[in-house]
Amino acid sequence: MRKAIWLVLLLPALAHAEPIVTDSTTKSTVHTTGSVTTTLKSPPPSAISPSLGGSNSDSCTVGVAGAVQTQILGISAGTTTRDLNCERLKNAKTLYDMGMKVAAVSVLCQDLRVFDAMIMAGTPCPYNGIIGADAKIAWENDEGEIPKEEVITKYDTKEFLLSVGGAILGLLLLL
Repeated sequence: MRKAIWLVLLLPALAHAEPIVTDSTTKSTVHTTGSVTTTLKSPPPSAISPSLGGSNSDSCTVGVAGAVQTQILGISAGTTTRDLNCERLKNAKTLYDMGMKVAAVSVLCQDLRVFDAMIMAGTPCPYNGIIGADAKIAWENDEGEIPKEEVITKYDTKEFLLSVGGAILGLLLLL
């Protein structure tokens, strides 16, 4: 048992012995010859179409915008178009709010659909301040003043040629 105690006391003393240290010094010279090339790959700037008519909901315009982006060139464009029916409705509402009900109905009657609906309802549109049955007679006597059906054409010849020419120019620029 005494030997076991000596071993327990002797082992920690042996563990704290000094380590062996070896020092060495090396000198070297390195010569490198070559070239370095850095390639930066990043996308081109983006063509962002303008925001049109998004902030003012009280205006009677419709915004149309678009953009095209290639690796070389980006193009964006936009325009606004008046909504005449929206303007008609706003004008009629404003007149009605001012107490001018006959004038408000007269503004709406400039649309053939409203004009026909008023006739079918038995309440013809006002004619130069005349209302009711007398207005119906006045409209029958002056049929040239009855609103005409609005024909919507997509393009006239000049507008069509301009749009085709612009598209061809845009494609050439993109190439």
